[in-house]
Amino acid sequence: MSAQDWIEKDFYKTLGVEKSATAADIKKSYRKLARDFHPDKNPDNKAAETRFKEVSEAYDVLSDDAKRKEYDEARTLFGSGGMRRPGQGGFGNTSTFDVSDLFNRGGAGSGSFNVGDMFGGLFNRDNSRVRPQRGADTETEVRISFEDAVRGVTVALQLGERTSCPTCHGTGARPGTSAHDCPVCNGKGLVTRNQGSFAFSEPCKNCRGTGSVIDEPCPTCHGDRLVLTSKSLSTRIPPGVTGGQKIKLAGKGSPGLQGGPAGDLLVTVHVAQHPLFGRSGDNLTLSVPVTFPELALGATLTVPTLDAPVTLRVPAGTSSGRKLRVKGGGVKRRDGVVGDLIVTVEVAVPARMTDAAKSALQSYASAQTDDPRPAITAALTKVAATATSTGSS
Repeated sequence: MSAQDWIEKDFYKTLGVEKSATAADIKKSYRKLARDFHPDKNPDNKAAETRFKEVSEAYDVLSDDAKRKEYDEARTLFGSGGMRRPGQGGFGNTSTFDVSDLFNRGGAGSGSFNVGDMFGGLFNRDNSRVRPQRGADTETEVRISFEDAVRGVTVALQLGERTSCPTCHGTGARPGTSAHDCPVCNGKGLVTRNQGSFAFSEPCKNCRGTGSVIDEPCPTCHGDRLVLTSKSLSTRIPPGVTGGQKIKLAGKGSPGLQGGPAGDLLVTVHVAQHPLFGRSGDNLTLSVPVTFPELALGATLTVPTLDAPVTLRVPAGTSSGRKLRVKGGGVKRRDGVVGDLIVTVEVAVPARMTDAAKSALQSYASAQTDDPRPAITAALTKVAATATSTGSS
């Protein structure tokens, strides 16, 4: 059996037992399955024959304490076909890969390999030192006005940043002293332990994978090599930004390790509400109160925009709630496309009226003969007719 089989196959699942199963449980399950799928009991049944071989293969490994220990350790490291490997900023991220790629690079013929190759994302192939790592992305927030969101604005950001310690210049050691190669891993940052057919390479715990040990830590950074500082940064918020949008500033995040590139800074933009204007995509919106005579007879209105007032014609017979468009009165995007200003006219009912106004309104109501609710009137007529017919019967 190849070492690759040990990683890709779940022998516990094949036998239908838990990983914590005892030797007696494994034996009992194997006997039952072997009896059920034995070729003598299933002649000319290829599926049963295959299943019998799988069960036998699994039992051959799990019934042997030494083989089972090696198998468990391999499966734990490789995560059942996928391996945990260092991510940016630590070992918390996981990634999976096709383990056949590893076995196809030589060494498979002998059934042994060194899993230090799997740490290629963090260590050099010769395991000599920790490779440069990209710094982590950082985030901050900024609040801008509605007008600035439409037009764009340059803002100043105050950020906390981890930079190279000014006392030890990033060595982590007290001035006048220096770090030295770790005696456990000999400065490689990795240690290797043999487990039968496998040689496992993993980060050295003594130096935390750095390859060096600091006997006298720097009094400022305490051996961390980095200190937290404050810095000011100016950045341009582009026109047309929306509330909640993130602006990425490449290379303005946390510094990289071992000379690696810095991460990115993500700026979340919050936009304040405007007392008059709203926004729908690239269009600005505005509600304008009007009188009934203005809607009925037509009127010319002067309405504001973010730049200068414009004149808007309201046609006679306009209904309350109608939307009128002012071309080019909206948001100008970076590609040159400009939205519109959408004006909604809404009739304003006076809260107080003079006697003369009331009298004039009553005269209008008496003179107006059109039914403003024809559909409602028709429905009421139908209901009345139905009630009369029912009563007559």
